Amino acid sequence: MLVALFRLFSHLPLPILHALGVAAGWLVYLTSPRYRRHLRTNITQAGFGKHLHQAIGEAGKNALELPFIWCANPQRVMRSIRAEHWDIVDAAREAGKGIVFLTPHLGCFEISAQFAATRMPLTVMYRPPKQAALKPLIEDARARHNLSLAPANLSGVRALLKVLRRGGATGILPDQVPQEGEGVWADFFGKPAYTMTLPAKLAGMADAAIIIAFAERLPRGQGYQLHLQPFTLDTSGTAEQQARAINAAMETIIATRPAQYFWSYNRYKIPAGATLPPQAASSSNTTDEVAS
Repeated sequence: MLVALFRLFSHLPLPILHALGVAAGWLVYLTSPRYRRHLRTNITQAGFGKHLHQAIGEAGKNALELPFIWCANPQRVMRSIRAEHWDIVDAAREAGKGIVFLTPHLGCFEISAQFAATRMPLTVMYRPPKQAALKPLIEDARARHNLSLAPANLSGVRALLKVLRRGGATGILPDQVPQEGEGVWADFFGKPAYTMTLPAKLAGMADAAIIIAFAERLPRGQGYQLHLQPFTLDTSGTAEQQARAINAAMETIIATRPAQYFWSYNRYKIPAGATLPPQAASSSNTTDEVAS
């Protein structure tokens, strides 16, 4: 049923999907106290409270554009995006480097991987959705030509490392909260966030290039602009220093289009079993942030 609905919606023009998305974003915001609390708290915490109303609409666009991104004809999807500074990727490949694409929950992060896969094989780290009904839809949509999935576990990490060591490309969401034992506490917009150490480890072990990728959602459904920029990480630093450096880079790019960040994501949740950060340990108001 859900797959059929997505396929039906995929035939709609992107401007209509985005218009519907704005309405849906406000509907969810007004009817879901938990969603509303996360969105308002996180965007205010980061200092972008003045962008709240726009962020509500952009979050809705993020959801309603998925039928187009996942189910529309790939050629039609690719016509909606253009890239700038792709020469950064070409230079890394010509140097024989593997590539770690870091794509935060900003703009249309789903289309970034699809675009890259039209230029080269790409393996992205993937965490199955909690809702079983979404699994076949997401996996079929993401595992398209040249785009492979690596599970978010030890075997997936080994697969990513193997790809990088032979000069291939991988994709990771660096602001996705890792499981207990797979991250460290590092500030993200002034508040400790459990942050994955995997990007730094992979880049160091494979001597890979790190490139930040962000697909900006253009106004009025005009499509997307893929922004690319190189990122140099000090591989001699501690895991905490490296995680903070990556978070700082994410903060900088998010600040360019703050309304398009996925603020409703529970970025500051505490994975089950993880040691509490000092601020959380001294506070009694941590119940909503602890992962189930």
